[in-house]
Formats: sequence, structure tokens, C-alpha cells
Amino acid sequence: MELKDLYVFLKVVQQGSFTKAAEEMYVSQPTLSKSLKSLEKELQVKLLERSTKSLALTDAGSIVYSQSMKIFQLVDELEVLLSDLKKVEFGEVKVGIPPLIGTLFFSKIASKFNTVYPNVTLQLTELGAKRIGELVEEGIVHVGFVVLPIDEQKFDTKVFIEDEFVLFVSDDHFFADREIISIEELKEESFILFNRDFTLHDRVIDACNTAGFNPFIAFESSQWDVIIELVAANLGVTLLPRAIYTKQSNPKIKIVKLSERMEWKVGVITKRNAYIPYAVQKFLLECIN
Repeated sequence: MELKDLYVFLKVVQQGSFTKAAEEMYVSQPTLSKSLKSLEKELQVKLLERSTKSLALTDAGSIVYSQSMKIFQLVDELEVLLSDLKKVEFGEVKVGIPPLIGTLFFSKIASKFNTVYPNVTLQLTELGAKRIGELVEEGIVHVGFVVLPIDEQKFDTKVFIEDEFVLFVSDDHFFADREIISIEELKEESFILFNRDFTLHDRVIDACNTAGFNPFIAFESSQWDVIIELVAANLGVTLLPRAIYTKQSNPKIKIVKLSERMEWKVGVITKRNAYIPYAVQKFLLECIN
């Protein structure tokens, strides 16, 4: 069944004649008659009683007219909904974010986006960066914040923030007064790290291995504030991005610059060649640029 044939039928009924309907639609009367006959043939019913004076709906015609009105009301509503969607009047953005990045940066992103798009929901999934990449690839979240590098054959990537690692120690530690230190000098230290679900875990171990030793890991945690408190208690040291120092408030924490350049680069990823909903597009454009 063609929607255009139903539309012709509606117009003929509403105008009360083929002539007026043809004038409104800027088509010929034979064209309208052909369309109506095609509809009657397909439905196998007679829709209109034709006389020289007026048109009247048959019983079948009344049913088709009523249902056709509902169909075109839904079509009109569909256009409005799609228009609202393109304007991002509503929607949902599913974001995968490691707790550390969430703590450091996400509140500002969420506040900015909510101001512009108050009816769009931000649904957060907080896991380690390794797992976030998997969720983006599986289509469970639209956008992921991850530690770079990542497989760019699978993901479209945009750098979000760049920082450097520094040594975190307690003010009681004998390295606390140093201005700069090499990673090699930490080979006898106990380390407090994020657990193995976090990319930062691997980054620290790789840096130590490059410096010629395998670090002794005294504690692992999924929470950066727990790591900070353990370091403040002088139970070990850790290597973390400098940005964490400005976020934490423990007065016993000291940081020492590393002689090696150890970068922390965070990117925003989406699945390559996947459809990006309008709300997600606006999230990327408005808040990540």
C-alpha cells in the first residue's frame, strides 16, 4: 500500500470533490482518480459513493479514512520527533570513564553539557580504561575515555588531555625533599598501584622494567584516593599523573619530578564506522573540543 494513495484519498474526502483536491495538490483529476482506483483495488473494497452532486464514504471508506488520519498524524509526529532529535531536545549519551578521569575532569564536562542540553541524560559506566575500550567496541557505551595509545583501527580517537607522571611520596619519606629523581632509584621501593584493570598499572610496571627492575607491589586498589592515603601513611610510593596532586588534599603528600619523560595522554574514543547518535555528536563537539 502506497502512502501517496492514502493521502490522495484523504484529500478527496476532505475537499468533498476530485476537482478541489486536484487544485490543492496541483495535479490532474485523472491522476487522483487513478490513485484512488489503485487503492480500492489493493484493499478490495469500494471507498466512495460517487454522484453528480457529492461524494460519500462507504462503510469501508469510513474505516480507511479514520485509520489513514491516524497514520498521517503519526507521520507528522515522526517528523517532529526527528526534528527534536536533531536539535538534541532529548536523548541519552552512554559514557565509559575510568574513576580517575571521572574525578579529575568529568564534573566540568557534565556541567557544561547539561547547561546546553538539559534534557539529555548522561549515563556513566565507571571501569578501568582497559575495560572501557572493550565496552566501546561492543557498542555498550557510545563514548569512552581511555589512556592512549589504543588500537586506532578499531576506534576514532581524539586527544582530550595530556599530563606527565610524577613520584608521589609521604612527607616522611627520604625522597620527599628531592626536586628530581630517576625511576631507577626507586628499585628498592614498595609500590602502591591501581589494579590490573587499569592501564596505569601497566604503564608503571613498563617504566620500571625499562629502568632495569621489576617493582615490588605492596598494595593495589581501584580508587585513587585510597592509593593516596596509603602513600601518605608511608606504606609505599606511586607514580601518578601530576593532575592528581592538585585534586587531592592530604598535606602529607609530596611530589617529585621524574628525570625521565613519562607521559599520560587521555583520549576520547568512539567505535570506528559505527553510527553516532545526534546527542553523542553534540557531546563530542560541545564538550570535548
